[in-house]
Amino acid sequence: MEASFLIAKLITLVLSLAIAYLAYHGYRRSGQKPMLYVSSGFVFIGAGAICEGLIYQMFGTTIASAALVQAVIVSSGMVLVLISLTK
Repeated sequence: MEASFLIAKLITLVLSLAIAYLAYHGYRRSGQKPMLYVSSGFVFIGAGAICEGLIYQMFGTTIASAALVQAVIVSSGMVLVLISLTK
């Protein structure tokens, strides 16, 4: 795996987990349930950012199937963020 690709994925993971932490901290402070959805959503988005490469490398699947799994995980995170915006 190329180093620049790995660095970009790790930056995405760190940023999404930082946002998730801040949203969770906001939930703990205010008790607003939508902040919990935002936090969970960004955890999914961060996990989706790194799972494609891990699935492809560790399980030897095709890149298309690994990308499909990533899309499902990231989409789940987006749905959680969308739910938080509608509440």
